Amino acid sequence: MDYSWILMLVLMFGILYFFMIRPENKRKKEAENLRNSLAVGDEITTIGGMTGTVCAVKENTIVFETGADRVRIEITKWAVSTKNGQSTQASR
Repeated sequence: MDYSWILMLVLMFGILYFFMIRPENKRKKEAENLRNSLAVGDEITTIGGMTGTVCAVKENTIVFETGADRVRIEITKWAVSTKNGQSTQASR
């Protein structure tokens, strides 16, 4: 019997895992670590483009100030895009 098709199928799933699934999981983990390491005083940019300085960090949210007018905004942590210029997405 010819089982080469099984070998090809396993090889295709292996390639899919190492070139697509594994790097995506790594990027998600890096983004989570960045968001969990937020501290008071960090400069952040949200996914909506707002920038500011972190004033308070809570379990699932952060409060940050925007600009000289000192407006305080509370957002969820997943909405943070960058911290001090460090992106949550790995460069490709």
